[in-house]
Amino acid sequence: MDNETLLAQVTDKAQLWLSGNYDEETKKEVRQMLQNEDKRQLIDAFYRDLEFGTGGLRGIMGAGSNRMNIYTVGAATQGLSNYLLQEFAELEQIKVVIGHDCRNNSRKFAEISADIFTANGIKVFLFEDLRPTPEVSYAIRKLGCQSGIMLTASHNPKEYNGYKAYWEDGAQVLGPHDKNIIAEVNRISSIEEIKFNGNKELIEIIGKDMDKAFIDKVKSFVLSPQAIENQKELKIVYTPIHGTGIKLIPDALKAIGFTNVINVPEQDVISGDFPTVISPNPEEPAALDLAIKRGIETEADVVLATDPDADRIGAAIRDDEGNFRLVNGNQTMLILIYYLMTRRKEYGLLKGKEFIVKTIVTSELVKKIADKMGIEMFDCYTGFKWIADVIRKNEGVKKYIGGGEESYGFLADDFVRDKDSVSA
Repeated sequence: MDNETLLAQVTDKAQLWLSGNYDEETKKEVRQMLQNEDKRQLIDAFYRDLEFGTGGLRGIMGAGSNRMNIYTVGAATQGLSNYLLQEFAELEQIKVVIGHDCRNNSRKFAEISADIFTANGIKVFLFEDLRPTPEVSYAIRKLGCQSGIMLTASHNPKEYNGYKAYWEDGAQVLGPHDKNIIAEVNRISSIEEIKFNGNKELIEIIGKDMDKAFIDKVKSFVLSPQAIENQKELKIVYTPIHGTGIKLIPDALKAIGFTNVINVPEQDVISGDFPTVISPNPEEPAALDLAIKRGIETEADVVLATDPDADRIGAAIRDDEGNFRLVNGNQTMLILIYYLMTRRKEYGLLKGKEFIVKTIVTSELVKKIADKMGIEMFDCYTGFKWIADVIRKNEGVKKYIGGGEESYGFLADDFVRDKDSVSA
């Protein structure tokens, strides 16, 4: 397609947004794009519809069919609602959990989604404020919900937002449900089909009680309470990089016995603009610069950092010369798995039915350690939903004791079914 034809098509599409039942703020943004001499922004905003894929939605925020906004989020939620009503038609009350991160518009998208679910007769447990992704997964399971969503773009740049869909086991949606939900979302051809008029009586706000239950669960599987007691004054610098980790991780560290948790004041400020970093990604060394600086100032032993929705964790530890050295995802996975396996063996907790899981791109050293310990290891596709799938398939038969992937995602127990920086 030539540029002239493409421009004509996106212009026609944008005009439909001006004549349609869209809010005035959205129309103002569309008018500005139409008036701009440079049409690249207009083309990018309208040349396609933002695709609801197997992982949900992810895109730049703004007006347009290829953007994250209340209408694309609304279509996703209406499509998910339609599928839930089909799949769980026998239930008297379908229930979902909604969580969100620190990103700009995340709360708005969460509240819009709550309205749409409840307009469809679905009960919503809405977190009172931002919360980590793993807590949403946990809440789905604890509250006996059929689904849940998390408004987050994980570690992407500040311009982005996203929408993750979860199923009743607390894991991200897998087949056949993923394809069926996509089909329902794609059937939404007009915003007139989206039920925006919510029923507030079907919205229940959750927060502190769920936080306590989550932290209590983390405390329950601590394998070395005496070791923590012996090292309770270990100096741990922690940064949420402006995100949701601030809501749970400092409290979790203190709850299990660490008394010297040091913050990074500049990054405790919750902000979707991520003012102190170029990218809020703990995989990138620059994201830990302030935390390491704080670690040097306070003579800390360990530095920890989580991404905006607190499902990934990065770390830096002291080397033999006393300098901080970043630990990559494979190294963190090996440390975690080795600890979980050796401690269980030491305490006589290995019964011969334990297993661990890694993705196919994660270090093969994990398998060598597991083989030496006599513990079964499963390889799976890249993406944490596949790790959750292995856990589900072995539930009640074998005992999951840990797993993860080289992209800084780990899970130390099966009470959550997505990567969890809090328990890790």
